[in-house]
Amino acid sequence: MTDARQGLSGLLDTEAIRKDFPILDRTVHDGKKIVYLDSAATSQKPRQVLDALSAYYERHNANVHRGVYTIAEEATALYEGARDKVAAFINAPSRNEVIFTKNASESLNLVANMLGWADEPYRVDSDTEIVTTEMEHHSNIVPWQLLSQRTGAKLKWFGITDDGRLDLSNIDEIITEKTKIVSFTLVSNIMGTVNPVETIVRRAQQVGALVCIDASQAAPHMVLDVQALQADFVAFTGHKMVGPTGIGVLWGRQELLEDLPPFLGGGEMIETVSMHSSTYAPAPHKFEAGTPPIAQAVGLGAAVDYLSAIGMENIHRHEQAITEYAVRRLLEVPDLRIIGPATAEDRGATISFTLGDIHPHDVGQVLDEQGIAVRVGHHCARPVCLRYGIPATTRASFYLYSTPAEVDALVDGLEHVRNFFG
Repeated sequence: MTDARQGLSGLLDTEAIRKDFPILDRTVHDGKKIVYLDSAATSQKPRQVLDALSAYYERHNANVHRGVYTIAEEATALYEGARDKVAAFINAPSRNEVIFTKNASESLNLVANMLGWADEPYRVDSDTEIVTTEMEHHSNIVPWQLLSQRTGAKLKWFGITDDGRLDLSNIDEIITEKTKIVSFTLVSNIMGTVNPVETIVRRAQQVGALVCIDASQAAPHMVLDVQALQADFVAFTGHKMVGPTGIGVLWGRQELLEDLPPFLGGGEMIETVSMHSSTYAPAPHKFEAGTPPIAQAVGLGAAVDYLSAIGMENIHRHEQAITEYAVRRLLEVPDLRIIGPATAEDRGATISFTLGDIHPHDVGQVLDEQGIAVRVGHHCARPVCLRYGIPATTRASFYLYSTPAEVDALVDGLEHVRNFFG
C-alpha cells in the first residue's frame, strides 16, 4: 500500500495532530485500535477544547449578562468572546450578526419561522414559493415543508444528476419572481458534492429572493467567508468542527436581523416587558431567549482557535489529498459503487457507497468488528437514496486527523466484508 500513497501532497502532520485527540488512542473489540471515519456525523474533540470546557465549569461557571459579580462577568466575557471568534472565523462584517443556537437544525428552523411570521417584504405566504434541493439533510427539508404547510407557500426543489450534482438546467423555472427563499447545502452530507453557490445566488438575487446556506459540512473543512458567499443566512454546527455538542450558529445580514421577528420568547431577548406588551433587544440577543449554551459556546471558541492555528487552507488541502486517495482506492474494490461524484474534484471529504448486494448495515457491523467506524443508513438524506433506488449507503468521512493508512484499513476491511458474505 505504501507505493499507492506516494505522490500525496498537502498532508498535515497527522501524527502530531492525533496526539491532541485522546479518543483516537482507544481500542475496541479485543485491542483493535479505532479507525474513526465518521467525522461528517460528529468530529472528535482535541484536548484544547476539552480543557476549555473543564476550565469554564471549574473556574468561571455563572449565568451571563446578568450578574455584576466577578465570575458572572468572566462568564459573560468568555461567552461574548466566543462570538467574536466565530465572527472572525467566518469573516462576518459584525459580531452582532452571529446568533448562537443549539445546532444547525435550530438555526434553519429559526430562519423558517422568522420568515413565516415576518411582515412584507420578507413574509412567506400562499402567493410565494420556497426552493430547496433533493440532496439536502432533513434539517433543510422538514422546516421548509412545515412552513409550506402552515402558510400555503409552494415548495420546489432542484433535482440531482446521475453523477451526484445539482441539476440546474431549469434554474429559471425553479427560482422565479414568486420565490421568497432559496435554501441549500454548500456541501452534501451524504455525497460530498460541493454545490455551485455563485450560480444559485446570482439567480436568487435577480428575482429578489433571500438565500440561506447550510454550511454544516463546509465550516469544519474549508475557509467559510460569509461575505464572499453573498448569502443572507448561513447555518452551521459546532460538533462537526471539533467543538462540543449543543452549540450551533446562524449568521444573518444585520439589516435582516433587525427587521425580522424573534422565534423564541423569554429572558434575555427583551428590552422591556409589561403585562400588555414587550419590546425586544437588538440582534443577536433578540434571537437568544433564555440561558444560552454558555459552556458550549466557550468550547466552540476553543475549537475555532484550534482550527485557525492549523489553518483552514491547510486542513482543506489535507482533506483533498485524503479524499483523492480514498476515491482511487475504493474504486479498486470489486462491486463497490460510489453514490455521487466518483472523482475527487469539487467534492468534500465524504464518500458514500454500496457494496454489491450486501446491506450497508451488515457492512458497518463487520467493519466495526475490525475497529473501523463508518456511518450506515440514509444519513438524514433519504430523498438521495430514493433518487438512486437504494435503501441506504455506507459512508466514510475524513477530517484533519485522517490518514492514508486509515483509508487502507477501510479498503482491507471491505475485502474482509466481501469474503465474509461469500
